[in-house]
Amino acid sequence: MAADPVDAPHYWYGADDRMPSAAVLESLRAYRAAETAMRRRTRESMHMGESDLLALRYLLRAEREHRAVTPKDLADYLAISTASTSVLLNRLEKSGHIRRAPHPTDRRALVVTSTGASDDEVRATLGRMHARMLEVAAQLSVDEAAVVIRFLDGMREAVDAIDVPDGAASESARPADSEA
Repeated sequence: MAADPVDAPHYWYGADDRMPSAAVLESLRAYRAAETAMRRRTRESMHMGESDLLALRYLLRAEREHRAVTPKDLADYLAISTASTSVLLNRLEKSGHIRRAPHPTDRRALVVTSTGASDDEVRATLGRMHARMLEVAAQLSVDEAAVVIRFLDGMREAVDAIDVPDGAASESARPADSEA
């Protein structure tokens, strides 16, 4: 049985500190650990690396929004080189997850799309989990949901504004990915 987050010792706050805010952060850390493990299991079950799955999810979202995606768009989103993007696209094309086609208006460019099979695979892999998450969220009242949204937005802003020590290289941040 998991320890009560309020009673658990806190790395940043000391063992005797039982502040509700520390318990909230511990609960958030536990959620993030569970989500990280779920993402690893998803990648393993789909035989994909992290960049592969992020690319596929980006393509699926763009298709729902009726946006064409070029290899450069994908490289920018993933913050990887064009050479790495080519390798990634070759791998996803070989596995049957994406197709490349001529751009409809720029004959020098390509567009990248997911295959129907990859959409089906993502839905089969993640569909039940998303339904369980929606079920939990649906239990919140309108006021509770507003508090959770405000809290999570504030946490996102806090981590996006993290300080980088002088002289340390900073990575460019990938856009928030709102779907699992």
